[in-house]
Amino acid sequence: MSYQVLARKWRPHDFKQMVGQRHVLRVLVNALDKNKLHHAFLFTGTRGVGKTTLARILAKCLNCEAGVSSTPCGDCSTCREVDEGRFVDLIEVDAASRSKVDETRDLMDNALFLPARGRYKVYLIDEVHMFSGHSFNALLKTLEEPPPHVKFLLATTEPKKLPITVLSRCLQFNLKRLPIDEIAGQLDHILKAEGISSEAGATRLVSVAADGSMRDALSLLEQVISYCDGNLAISDVRAMLGTVDQTHTWVLLNALATGDGKAIMERIDLMAGEVVDFDDALRELLSVLHRIAICQVIPGAPVDAAPNGEEIIALAREMDPEDVQLYYQIGLMGRRDLALAPDPKSGFEMTALRMLAFRPVGAGTGAGVIASDEKADSDSKKQTGVLASPSALDRTQTTIAPFPASPETWPRVVAGLGLVGMAKELAGNCTLAECKDGLVRLCISPAFRQLAGEGLREEVERSLCAYWEKNLRLRIELATADDGETPASIRQRIEDGRQQAAKRAIDEDPNVRALRATFDARVEKVAARNYD
Repeated sequence: MSYQVLARKWRPHDFKQMVGQRHVLRVLVNALDKNKLHHAFLFTGTRGVGKTTLARILAKCLNCEAGVSSTPCGDCSTCREVDEGRFVDLIEVDAASRSKVDETRDLMDNALFLPARGRYKVYLIDEVHMFSGHSFNALLKTLEEPPPHVKFLLATTEPKKLPITVLSRCLQFNLKRLPIDEIAGQLDHILKAEGISSEAGATRLVSVAADGSMRDALSLLEQVISYCDGNLAISDVRAMLGTVDQTHTWVLLNALATGDGKAIMERIDLMAGEVVDFDDALRELLSVLHRIAICQVIPGAPVDAAPNGEEIIALAREMDPEDVQLYYQIGLMGRRDLALAPDPKSGFEMTALRMLAFRPVGAGTGAGVIASDEKADSDSKKQTGVLASPSALDRTQTTIAPFPASPETWPRVVAGLGLVGMAKELAGNCTLAECKDGLVRLCISPAFRQLAGEGLREEVERSLCAYWEKNLRLRIELATADDGETPASIRQRIEDGRQQAAKRAIDEDPNVRALRATFDARVEKVAARNYD
């Protein structure tokens, strides 16, 4: 028997074998089992997500000799002929090659005749958006009021190109891109059935490259099997797909965290020597930064169970959350501008250099904490011209507040907890109501009640225990009245005062006044920055 490619060999023959698309399957199964069937179905979605496959299975369900059902027998002559592509009452039309109006009229004329063998005459029109305008007009009347023995199954990757008159006559099902995990699970199942061994994570690389398409995944898997000679190793899969070795990503991020510019440039030279696609490298870097940000901002996120979870957690502890957000934004802009660079390597280098150049002072020395030596701090500012972040300065200048705390000392406590992300927002928007007998009771405004989740409460509680080195319980209640200023509101008040003072200083500056008088100029915006 001749060889059959995996995409055809493993094409689903019933709804149970379909991968993903549960939202579509549920509708079709219920309609078939209750025999409440529309006369025209439109399947839309990107390539390789199962549009034509679903249409063929639906045609089989409609014409199975055992009766209309969501579970065709698969053994009767009708089911077998549909699977083999030779069922006489399943008319498959490629709209790209049969777009003329005369051909469409012939099809509609033939629709009047009863099916030769089956229960229904099914017209499966693939890439229907390729029909000409006149062809759509010839189709409309029959599509709206077909004979009772006719069903239309339309498939397209470009639903926006279809006339609204066609869309309004069909039940439309939008097939989604398949998740990476579902594609990888199906590939693992196929490899096991084919008796082919694979290294853990190899199929996931193929799934990522498939970009949500099951057919693309099977085609790539076939190439990988041939390249790896039947034993799928991650290194071989990366080489065949041309994907970036994640070792490069980890080295670059660790070097960014420590501010090691030399290590970054050496790694980029090594990547260039391996002819790495720098656009893919930036995409991989952004993907890892995204996972680091999730780990930092959302306590208890299941990062450790994901691939390279331990490395993600280690980098999340080492990098300041503000730096991660900055790196991500710079990476996005770098990827956007990569095509404008003289060459991809220099564009990638400039993106990495921006990440280094715009880092706050002290980043890379452990969660953004800066050195306490005033002279070293002053020299560093003179050399780089970049200011330390306010959160880093607060942590440096804060001394331990005595226990029990009071409402007056609560802002100092919050500044010394070293919290980040949403936990920092929670503590900063609370006022201290009680602190005694091992209980810390905070009040939060109803406007910020969404912050008072159990996970964030536990994180703040752990920080308070570590801050005072005591076993404490934290309770957060909704404030019923104005309980005073929170640390966040105090900080905002100070910032607003500094902003107003800066604006007054600008308005009263004689040089600014002269510019206004001479050129009829005006001050658009005044930004105050804390240099303390």
